[in-house]
Amino acid sequence: MPADLNWQKSSYSSEGSNCVELATAPDGTIHLRESDAPAITLTLHGATLTALLAATSADYRAHTAAQHLTAAR
Repeated sequence: MPADLNWQKSSYSSEGSNCVELATAPDGTIHLRESDAPAITLTLHGATLTALLAATSADYRAHTAAQHLTAAR
């Protein structure tokens, strides 16, 4: 991992700890880390990150829909 990455905090993160940070390397890879554990990073290519986000978003939407159905009963 390049040492000179410019890390940016997610706009969905609060001001405290446990923030998701992202950096793009010159080779095009995308690096993700949690601010309270910066030594651990996830390195992905753009298409892989897109697939990860799509999968987690679909899972979140399905979970939220199931909660609404349960609450409506």
